[in-house]
Amino acid sequence: MTNKVKIGVIGCGQISGIYLKNCTEMFELLEVAACADIVPELAARQAEAYGVPRACTVDELLADPDIEIVLNLTAPKVHASVNLQALKAGKHVYTEKPFALAREEADEVLALAEAKGLRVGCAPDTFLGGGLQTSLKLIDDGWIGTPYGASGTILMGNPADSGHPNFHNFLTLGGDPMMDMGPYYITALVAMFGPVRRVTGTVAQLRREAKVTNPQSPRYGETVPVTAPMNAAAVLDFDNGVIATLHTAKESYGYMPRLEVYGTEGILIVPDPNMFGGPIVLKQRNGRTSEMPYSHGFTDNSRGIGVADMAHAIRSGRPHRASGKLARHVLDVMLGVFDAAASGRASEIAAKTERPAPLPLGLPGHRLDE
Repeated sequence: MTNKVKIGVIGCGQISGIYLKNCTEMFELLEVAACADIVPELAARQAEAYGVPRACTVDELLADPDIEIVLNLTAPKVHASVNLQALKAGKHVYTEKPFALAREEADEVLALAEAKGLRVGCAPDTFLGGGLQTSLKLIDDGWIGTPYGASGTILMGNPADSGHPNFHNFLTLGGDPMMDMGPYYITALVAMFGPVRRVTGTVAQLRREAKVTNPQSPRYGETVPVTAPMNAAAVLDFDNGVIATLHTAKESYGYMPRLEVYGTEGILIVPDPNMFGGPIVLKQRNGRTSEMPYSHGFTDNSRGIGVADMAHAIRSGRPHRASGKLARHVLDVMLGVFDAAASGRASEIAAKTERPAPLPLGLPGHRLDE
């Protein structure tokens, strides 16, 4: 494909691998031009591993006139500041979730992008995968009748028990279960039902510190602080009248995701919103239970599809789906849970968004436009 969109990756930690793999192999419109990280060795290693022609500093990447999109894969606490750097350099930017840690940070990013005529995108893009796109179509086509409710649960082990090299980031705001895992579920629900009107919620913290019990961890035996709530629950009221519950926690063991949608004629068990595929189970009023076939592609791990969709949108002029406006709405919902927990009152969601357009049916290969 001619006229490719060149991207530069800032942040070459653990999550960068799947993005680099897909952006160099899966999406033909994309060309990864450079990798950068505050640890030069990480950028060099990932560039070599995925055939990226250049490893460089952040400043050098931002100064490259050929790079159109910056893919921001840094830690949550610097998402907003790196996004602002990219926009000031005249680049579109797509960032990992959460969009920011404060509403003011997110608004500053969106305001600068609008002023400069640039685009902002944000993960998660899992709602563009075959599992959730098929689920959206089943709901829209009336297979469960009129939807009126949904229930999401994600239970995980405490980060201090994991082998993640930067597990301590998941014990602070941004890595907590609501801000870390909540975006997958809330984004999926907004893709299904449209924007959230109001949220109530509560949070709990079982402990203020955790001991590293994983013998494989280089910090085995240490006691580390826990500064964000590892247990949070919410009730989401949508503009269209649907009521959803969401419980996120990192105080269990294993990995236990669940999302169900309830309608007047059936119940839909939706694949894990953190993934791109998985079983889609329909339970109907007549007693029949069926596993439904996919209507859409991208059922394997397709992280980066949001970047590719934004690149196609830049070339064609259409809106992109995993937008900053959508991410700002999701952020407002998550922070609204914390606000409601602190005040004991419901939080009205001020940040507006629209339901993202579904992907067309019958797209060939890894194309994102007809």
